[in-house]
Amino acid sequence: MSGNWERNINIKTADELMVMREAGRINHETLEAVKQAIAPGVTTGELNEVAEAVLRRYNAFSPFKNYPGPYPYPASICTSVNEELVHGIPGKRKLIEGDIISVDCGTVYQGFVGDSAFTVAVGEVSGKAQRLLEVTRQALDIAISKMVVGNRIGDLGAAVQQYVESHKMYVTMLYTGHGVGRQMHEGPQVPNYGKQGTGYPLREGMTIALEPMVLIGTQYTRVKKDGWTVVSKDGSLTAHFEHSVAVTANGPLILTAA
Repeated sequence: MSGNWERNINIKTADELMVMREAGRINHETLEAVKQAIAPGVTTGELNEVAEAVLRRYNAFSPFKNYPGPYPYPASICTSVNEELVHGIPGKRKLIEGDIISVDCGTVYQGFVGDSAFTVAVGEVSGKAQRLLEVTRQALDIAISKMVVGNRIGDLGAAVQQYVESHKMYVTMLYTGHGVGRQMHEGPQVPNYGKQGTGYPLREGMTIALEPMVLIGTQYTRVKKDGWTVVSKDGSLTAHFEHSVAVTANGPLILTAA
């Protein structure tokens, strides 16, 4: 598997990074619009409509929609609530005070992909939920800081795993970050665990979607009957943050920032 991923690593030129930066900016704007719409009583399907309206404005589209799986993925974003880790399908579910919701969005613009995600509180949430959000967000920042020439993929995963586990939380072993570019999933595969000094070396022009996925109660997950939604096996809370990041001569460049 790792060999297949490594054969699919595509180094980006400066011009290609400029297009990816614009795709990332649109992706960020889309997620910000969704974030502003999140409130008790709003449905996850309505959040998907907000995202699609922004994408249409830029003549962009989501690589998530119709993505192959047990059946073509039916929406432009993923909305994963509470124990749902990733790939939650937007629909009729209404958010309630105290929920936390992860929103994952992809944007295809001029042939390149931006991919990022956040988890946010719906109104007031428990201290435990708030701490989960803080740890997961910090884990992403730590991973980004490791995106420099000379480091290896194992350095990214090791840093995320060490930080998360130091807070007595868990990273998933089944779902990973990945290269991103003309395709949503390129090489290399980037787990949220690893061993320092191992794995594929980072090179200038590599672009990776870093995405710590953190669970409070267990590393284990299962897939719901809808065939897509991944939940914690024990029903405990989960969180997910993601940015697409480039390795440059001047350090990490967050492609999906404002």
